[in-house]
Amino acid sequence: MTRLILTGDASAALGLPKAGRVDIAIDLVPRFIGGPLPSDAELAAMLAPRTTQGPGSHWLDYASTPARKKIGGRDLGLIELCGRCETVELWFDPSPKHQLQLIWLLDYFRSHPQIVSRLRLRIVDYNLTTATPEELGRWKVLDVDITSDELETASAAWQAYRASTPEACFDLLSKDLSALPLLKPALINLLNELPSSSTGLGATEMRMLELIARGYSLTNALFYLRSLRRTDIFNEFEHGYLLDGLALGPRPAVTGLDEELRTIPRENFGNRVSAYRRSVLSLTEFGKAIVAHKEDLGKQTVTHRARQSHFGAD
Repeated sequence: MTRLILTGDASAALGLPKAGRVDIAIDLVPRFIGGPLPSDAELAAMLAPRTTQGPGSHWLDYASTPARKKIGGRDLGLIELCGRCETVELWFDPSPKHQLQLIWLLDYFRSHPQIVSRLRLRIVDYNLTTATPEELGRWKVLDVDITSDELETASAAWQAYRASTPEACFDLLSKDLSALPLLKPALINLLNELPSSSTGLGATEMRMLELIARGYSLTNALFYLRSLRRTDIFNEFEHGYLLDGLALGPRPAVTGLDEELRTIPRENFGNRVSAYRRSVLSLTEFGKAIVAHKEDLGKQTVTHRARQSHFGAD
């Protein structure tokens, strides 16, 4: 029978079969960061057999061509495909994006006990995006059963994250989350993106200002150098939206961001990337005061706080 891997990374979905780890690997696209969460009905439709789902709203819409050929199409529901497989392994790395996808899936599978018995959880403690097929085949990854502990922990975390305010997520940090050992650090990182009481900024925004203060004037460093940035929540364009808020508001903390970004539509990714690359950034006096914890951005960041997490998003 077929072995299936579900993951949150497109490169891993291609690399894992090449590494001989599995017959089929499929990456799951939804991001639960950066705005309102999909409704329960939308999420259920995403994983159901294809009927009337629009483009991009079915879980197999972004599956690789080799994976689609192996499963015989692009219309299967998740439970239907899993029922055809001997084992279904869950490969999700420590990033918040992956950990949110993991708890979503486990919460979903909790209602399908006939599939739970086929599931295996892999504790992937490295970055899947940067791993080569050779490394994916060579590195040892802990393989654990999925029991009621994993399912209940995931369900509690998923319901807490879906709440409209963050109190339930903060409460989770005092609970035993050891059944999913990579979850608590991810939750802490997500909660750190809420506005600080001293600066009004989330961790990624504050780190951007600190790096600009140190002389990193180009967006490449702010968007891509993870080891320098030390945050791993947002993708390239979400970093851009945060920078927009810091530079283009009524009281800018950053100067030098290309003014065309005020009018370039968000869906025009090519022109936005070019504008970011043209920008040469520095701090305003106000930005320097924020870095020194003498000022805070306050209410000015309300509009893009909703993009940092779903809390308070419309």
